[in-house]
Amino acid sequence: MSRFKYFFVNGQQFCTQHDITVYNLITYFNYNSSLLVLEYNNLLCNKKSWEKIFIQNNDKIEIVTIVGGG
Repeated sequence: MSRFKYFFVNGQQFCTQHDITVYNLITYFNYNSSLLVLEYNNLLCNKKSWEKIFIQNNDKIEIVTIVGGG
């Protein structure tokens, strides 16, 4: 029996039955990984660790994209 995991991305709640990494999440939402900063449970998250961090129940992820302009 699969167990749902509920988590938040930029304040919006999502749920999954699958084991997914932070990297899977960024890919799913089609973010450009070179133009974002990611906070995982109130800590800045290094890009090198995205594939190693699995989303757990009640995790809070904030994704901030960098936009250039003049």
